[in-house]
Amino acid sequence: MTTATKDLYTLMSERKSVRKYDPTFKMTQAELEEILALATSAPSSSNLQSWRFIVFQDEATKKELRAIANDQEQVETASAVIAVIGDSDMYKNVEKIAAQNVAEGHMDENQKNTMINNAMNLYPYAPAELRRNIASFDAGLISMQIMLIAKEKGYDTVPMAGFDMAKFAERFELPEHHHPIALIAIGKAVAPAYGTSRMPVKDIARFI
Repeated sequence: MTTATKDLYTLMSERKSVRKYDPTFKMTQAELEEILALATSAPSSSNLQSWRFIVFQDEATKKELRAIANDQEQVETASAVIAVIGDSDMYKNVEKIAAQNVAEGHMDENQKNTMINNAMNLYPYAPAELRRNIASFDAGLISMQIMLIAKEKGYDTVPMAGFDMAKFAERFELPEHHHPIALIAIGKAVAPAYGTSRMPVKDIARFI
């Protein structure tokens, strides 16, 4: 980051949901990988990082995806579409994650074993719906980070939940424990987003 980097509040204010993109502008895979890598600093339940991604750049595949996504134009015209997937079997990666925590100096062996034991005593026995809800919650956290990081880098985004999730899972051969949650179009805007209002805090929060 440089001193020219915009502050967080400015980015939050300037990030808008853009639906008109320059179809000739193409982001590189390296740029998209960097955005995803930075976004993984997001918190997740028990640090199990239940998010997965499919990144669509191929023009023919984006055209096919557009049909699954209720014919939303931005799916085809944006530089890429990031599908955010939730993994409800996230606990199966706990040993790998815990070992990496030790290797990077974040915990010792005792803490690693505690993390593994806690996860394996809880998540395998939790109802499938609960694990799916946890994965959806984690996906929401990282999705916002993706959009803010993209804006800081000069790109525009729009999140979409309006797509046929069953058709998506079938077409892109998702395993049973992977659940499509959102699509994020990303690229360069050719028209500004609509301005939107927000309800005042007094109407949405109760302090007790």
